[in-house]
Order: sequence, then structure tokens, then C-alpha cells
Amino acid sequence: MSTGFRHIVRIVGNDSGGDEKLVYALSGIRGLGINLAFAVCRLAGVDPEQRIGFLTDPDIKRLEDVIHNPETYHISPWLLNKRRQLRSGEDDHLVGSDLVLSIKQDVEFLKKSRCYRGWRHSLGLKVRGQCTRTTGRTGQTVGVARKAAAAAAAAAAQQSQSAA
Repeated sequence: MSTGFRHIVRIVGNDSGGDEKLVYALSGIRGLGINLAFAVCRLAGVDPEQRIGFLTDPDIKRLEDVIHNPETYHISPWLLNKRRQLRSGEDDHLVGSDLVLSIKQDVEFLKKSRCYRGWRHSLGLKVRGQCTRTTGRTGQTVGVARKAAAAAAAAAAQQSQSAA
């Protein structure tokens, strides 16, 4: 199945429609943006404007290799999503479920260290300095429906007059 058109192509654990352009299909993978997708295409020797359904199996293998090992292909560190990690001190790039798991571990570390950002995460509040007076509210909304309130007041008044 290495030649011809495929309607669904799986790259790095992500299914993409065969009619998408390669760069936009790659940017749909969690952890890859447009700029990194262009760099991956150039390094793998694949046309970024090509439809993903026309890729051959060796092309897909080269793309996955570049995505999983960006340091061997000398991709600029500013394109990576895990720079200067706290534990190892090295630059790394994670995609898919590995990235989700790493972010959860980072948030848990912040909560455990009891820093300001950890407190905000544990309370479910905004972390990056946004205003919270009017936005970021969660839970049930409280408000007054004017017509319903007026109808309820009229019904209560009528019941009090009929009881008297």
C-alpha cells in the first residue's frame, strides 16, 4: 500500500485525512506547529504542499524519524517545545500523548512545590496574570430573568390577595 492515494494516513499516532496538505496535517499533531512542520518537511525531503494521501511509506518513516529525533537533524532549539528541562537541563521535543503526560507532571510539580502558580492551578484559577473580576467564572450562572420574576411576583401577589 505504498503507492496510490490513501484516504486516512496515520503519522505519529494521529490520523489525518488524505486530502489535507502535508504541513497542515502535521500541524494537527499535538506538539507540532506550522513552522516546525515546514522544517520537518524540508529535512525529510518531502514537498510541504503535497497532499498527505499521496505519501509513500518511506516518506512517512522519514517524517516520523525527523519528528521523534529533531536534535539529530539540527533543528533550531527555539522550535522545540521542552527547552532547558528542569530535571535534565537539556532541550527536548515531545509530541502526542508524551506531551500531555509531561504537562500534567509539570503542573503536579508546581502544585507540590506550593509556588504561586501551583496554588493557582490547585484552586482552578487563571495562572498567567489575567484579570478574574469578570472572566474565568465557572459554575452555575446567577441572574434574573425579568419576565419570569415579574410573573412570579404577580402570582404571589394574587395568592396573597385571595387568601386575605
